[in-house]
Amino acid sequence: MELGLYTFGDVHPDAPTGRGREGEERVRHLIEEIELADQVGLDVFGLGEHHRPDYVASAPAMILAAAASRTKNITLTSAVTVLSSDDPVRVFQQFATLDLISNGRAEIMAGRGSFIESFPLFGYDLEDYDQLFAEKLDLLLAIRAGETVTWAGEKRAPINGRGVYPRPLNDPLPIWIAVGGTPQSVARAGALGLPVALAIIGGEPARYAPLFDLYREAARRAGQDAAKLKTSINVHGFIADTTQTAADQFYGPQAEVMNRIGRERGWGPTSRSHFNQAIGPNGNLFLGDPETVAEKIVRHQRIFRNDRFLLQMAIGLMPHDQIMRGIELYGTKVAPRVRAALAEDAQQVET
Repeated sequence: MELGLYTFGDVHPDAPTGRGREGEERVRHLIEEIELADQVGLDVFGLGEHHRPDYVASAPAMILAAAASRTKNITLTSAVTVLSSDDPVRVFQQFATLDLISNGRAEIMAGRGSFIESFPLFGYDLEDYDQLFAEKLDLLLAIRAGETVTWAGEKRAPINGRGVYPRPLNDPLPIWIAVGGTPQSVARAGALGLPVALAIIGGEPARYAPLFDLYREAARRAGQDAAKLKTSINVHGFIADTTQTAADQFYGPQAEVMNRIGRERGWGPTSRSHFNQAIGPNGNLFLGDPETVAEKIVRHQRIFRNDRFLLQMAIGLMPHDQIMRGIELYGTKVAPRVRAALAEDAQQVET
């Protein structure tokens, strides 16, 4: 199982030092975090696209390209690319270029997006939310399949025998579908034979496991090769030297973000009691000292049979030094424990 991180590049929503200065510092820190993740042996780093004052990464491919020159092994992916409000030609070109810069380490994680700011920003109608994604995913896959593209849809001008360049080093360029728990989205990914990443930000993670069964069954019915199917769970959490330290450091920034977004969406406020429940063995937050987090990752891998696990530690205004320490512990303490446990599981299955 691949182990990695993802983030949205949070910044102060009111930017007391000015948006430019705030953004410069966060981008610089982001690149340092990706570089450290690579150095400690993590497998994947994902960066999500947003178009809000509280996130700096509206153009993830550019930040990932900067990180590519300072890393050697780690896979660099969007998490996610809001495909519905972007142009698939430009998305493919940007990530194919990232693939060339990184010597074949780029991926696209495409999704419809849980925020809607990009739709009016780029002139799209929210009434077309589902159709835009379906059509643009179809075009993106057509571009990936061959350099000369002939395609027609309803929400974008057709392409008649035009080439799309550059082509990636890693051919085909990996494309994952990010979902938030909608069965239809999971089934679509399975029918297309595409890897699927499931975001879990609330409730008991185990209750989402049937979605992966649905994914695999949809792939089987569509005649997809089961060997090519991949799954990921993307969750929130934090790692520190002790579980109490992890909770004390993470609660404030994470609660501020969840309450801010919750006010926009009509959610009730969170509390420390909710948080304490979420960090328990069956909760959605993967938080604690290295041993606690490793045990929780392994336990859930046995439930989900997932091929990838991505942890979002940099949520809200987490201090950079705390994030760096968390990444160090993830790579040097958590990952070895998880890999050893899963290797033992595999050996037991073989025998």
